[in-house]
Amino acid sequence: MFTDYHTHTNNSFDSKAVMMETCQKALANGVEQICFTEHFTLNPNVPTYGHMKWEKYSEDIQTCQEAFKNQPLHILKGIELCEPHKYTEEYKQLFQKEHVDFILGSVHNIKDIGLRKTLAKYSRLEAYDLYFKEMLLLVEKADIDCLAHFDLIKRYSKEPFSKDDFEKFEPLIKQILSKAIERGIGIEINTSTVEALNEPMPSHYILSLYRELGGHILTIGSDSHYSEHIGRGIKEAYALAKECGFTEVSVFEKRRATFVSI
Repeated sequence: MFTDYHTHTNNSFDSKAVMMETCQKALANGVEQICFTEHFTLNPNVPTYGHMKWEKYSEDIQTCQEAFKNQPLHILKGIELCEPHKYTEEYKQLFQKEHVDFILGSVHNIKDIGLRKTLAKYSRLEAYDLYFKEMLLLVEKADIDCLAHFDLIKRYSKEPFSKDDFEKFEPLIKQILSKAIERGIGIEINTSTVEALNEPMPSHYILSLYRELGGHILTIGSDSHYSEHIGRGIKEAYALAKECGFTEVSVFEKRRATFVSI
């Protein structure tokens, strides 16, 4: 079963993709489950804030679910929360009203400063250290289902996450992964950096460590912001998962994980 559990449409501030067209492309590309994970935050100091309207988003999901109900495409409603560890009580109240199938948690900002600017302000290693420490705060506090693009900061440094990088930050990465496993939080293989960096997020070093530590909740996502990118790199992500020792990937509904063989 090919799944894409990280996708964006014009409900996100940085995408103009239309959900119906994205679903059509998913079907054409052999994706059998698609989860829309629009950017959302309650932090008014970052770019994500204020764009997404829950009523429109819910209507788009329902319209597509109805349109594709007789097609081999299962459509799910998710969300990507940016720095959700900062507003835990407010998010708890929100999701008592707004029901979703899946929640990704991500770090796009450190002290309300984007990662690109963080790298400009600090040395590369200092910025990486700040990023992973923020990820640790996230996984300790936030109510999420999966950690999105674990080593995202490499997208902005424009360098793969090397073996040397991994060895420098392994103790901190191990803390993050161990806490995720303890709390029942998974990670994703995000394929959006494969073209630019020749590797997904996370690198195979991190993914292998997650498996060695006993991690088993794993989703696959293209992080598409354009309809034509749906399902991009999914086959390669499945191959990497197998290489790192995984035999299953996770699918979600009403925030409950089940597993399908790969």
